[in-house]
Amino acid sequence: MTTLEHPWLPKASCDASCVHDADRGLRAVVWVRTAARITAAILLLPGMPLLAVPLPGRSHVQRIYCRLFLRCLGVRIRLSGGPIRNLQGVLVVSGHVSWLDIFTIGAVLPGSFVARADLVEWPALGRVARLMKVIPIDRASLRRLPAVVNTVAERLRSGHTVVAFPEGTTWCGLAHGPFRPAMFQAAVDAARPVQPLRLTYRHRDGRPSTTPAFVGHDTLLRSVRRVITARRTVCHVHVAALQLPGDDRRSLAARCEAEVRGATTSRDVPTHALAA
Repeated sequence: MTTLEHPWLPKASCDASCVHDADRGLRAVVWVRTAARITAAILLLPGMPLLAVPLPGRSHVQRIYCRLFLRCLGVRIRLSGGPIRNLQGVLVVSGHVSWLDIFTIGAVLPGSFVARADLVEWPALGRVARLMKVIPIDRASLRRLPAVVNTVAERLRSGHTVVAFPEGTTWCGLAHGPFRPAMFQAAVDAARPVQPLRLTYRHRDGRPSTTPAFVGHDTLLRSVRRVITARRTVCHVHVAALQLPGDDRRSLAARCEAEVRGATTSRDVPTHALAA
């Protein structure tokens, strides 16, 4: 993961030393489990074009497809917090840990994603990105950021859900970075609310997991391998309080970050489990 260095570019202190493989179990069991997951994921690939079905049915299809894809990888979702409101034109924000974040949020609050520009070139995930109408952001070009913000604002005004990761880069899941205010300007300009989410990856026994992390000089292949060979990865999704945009993007960013970081363990008790 190489990117041109700029003083303003968000940088995570996480690296390969933060990432640890999950307990996999017996070697023979791992081989069988991994083969089954890979086979299931391959069988699901022909259904990718369904992600591009016309509105209003797209959200429902995206939600089902993302849940099925996560299940193929051995990932389950546990949902907690407030209700998911069926609103139009909402900016969804969360911390950023992994490529899995896209599918996890897609299984809960599907929409368009603001993602790194080179995502469309990745194997398999690139096709998913194009079908889900990802809004590309070139992290090496600050002057293009206003155009991205304008695109997000336009989609919000049109009643579309847009998902952004305000940290600007991935972290291991145990540490995190500050929310950058730039993307929140789109919600202010469009006068649309923001839905903060907290994503916490755990092992099946509840211990925090860095297995899905995609940080430093890690490769997509290594990250995928860790996930599909793990016994099980559980993503706890906490739905925090919906935030009205106001007229100050910095205040909005601070409020959303406080909601995400304030979702303590005691509040993360699952209210129910999704079929993912």
